[in-house]
Amino acid sequence: MNFPVTRLRRLRRTSAMRSLVRETHLHPGALIYPLFVCPGEGVRKEISSMPGVFNLSIDEALKEAEACAALGLGGLLLFGLPSKKDEKASGAWADDGIVQQALQAIKKNRALDSLVTIADVCLCEYTSHGHCGVVSRDGDHYEIQNDSSVALIAKTAASLAKAGADVVAPSDMMDGRVEAIRIALDASGHEQTPVMSYASKFASAFYGPFREAADSAPQFGDRRSYQMDGANLREAMREIDQDIAEGADMLLMKPAMPYLDVIRTARERYDVPMGAYQVSGEYSMLHAAFQRGWLEPERAMMESLLSIRRAGADFIVTYFAKDAAKVLG
Repeated sequence: MNFPVTRLRRLRRTSAMRSLVRETHLHPGALIYPLFVCPGEGVRKEISSMPGVFNLSIDEALKEAEACAALGLGGLLLFGLPSKKDEKASGAWADDGIVQQALQAIKKNRALDSLVTIADVCLCEYTSHGHCGVVSRDGDHYEIQNDSSVALIAKTAASLAKAGADVVAPSDMMDGRVEAIRIALDASGHEQTPVMSYASKFASAFYGPFREAADSAPQFGDRRSYQMDGANLREAMREIDQDIAEGADMLLMKPAMPYLDVIRTARERYDVPMGAYQVSGEYSMLHAAFQRGWLEPERAMMESLLSIRRAGADFIVTYFAKDAAKVLG
C-alpha cells in the first residue's frame, strides 16, 4: 500500500507508541565498563583526555566495580599499569601482577558476583617499548616477533585465568595466539574459561587517549605491521575465520563507530556472541563536543551506543557504560 493508506508516522506519534514498536534495545546488562588498575592505595587519577575516566588503585577500582554492579552492568574489562616495565612484559604474566591482584580482590567480594570479569591479554602496557610483542632489532630496523610473542601472550592468559578472570581477551593481533591460549588454558586446568578474541582489531587513530590511560604508546614505530589495515573488510573476515577455527568462543570488534560495516558483516556471517568496543577516541571526541555545547550529551551518547547495537553487537565495551545505565534505569 502507498500513501495515504500507508502512513508510517502513525507508529511515531507518542513516546509509548515509539517504545512499543522499537526494533533495537539497549540494556545495562549488555554494557561492559573498562577499568585501568594501577599500584598504590587511594589513587584516583583522572585521565586528561578522557573526562570521567581514571587510573585506579585496587581499593578504588573495587568502589567502581560496586557502582557498576549496582547499576546492573554486565561486566568489567580490566587493564593494568604495572609499577615497572621490561622487554619481556614480565608484569603481564606475574602471579602478583597488578591485574592478577585486582581480579583476586574482585572475586573475594561477593557483591560483585553479577559482573563478568574480562581480562585484556596483551603485552603493550607491560613492555618498556610499548609494543604488543617481543621486539627484535638490527640497527635501525626492528620487527615484532610473532611466535615468541604468542608464547608470552598464552602464558599471560593462563596467569589471568588462574587469578580469577571469567574471560580472557587477547587484543595483540598476533597470528595463532587464540590456539596457543586455548592450549595453555586447558593445560592449566582452565578449560571452562572462554576466549574472547579481538578478532579484527584495526590500526586506528581512535586509540590515542587510551595510550595515555594505559601508558602504552609505542616508543618507536607504530602497530600497523600487526593491527589491521582499516581499508580491509574481507581480510577482517579471514581474521575472524581463523580465530574461530582456533577456538575463540566470543568476538570483540574494535573500534566500533568507524567500523560499523565490519560489525554488520560479521554479524550476518557468524553466530558466535559478538561485542564491540567503543574506544577511547570515540568517547573523547563526543566529550569534546559536549564541553563546547555542540551536542546534547545524553542523546548523543545513547544514539552512538544504539548505532553499535543496531549494527549487530550483542554487547558493548564503553566508557559511557555507567552513564548509559543510569539513563536506561
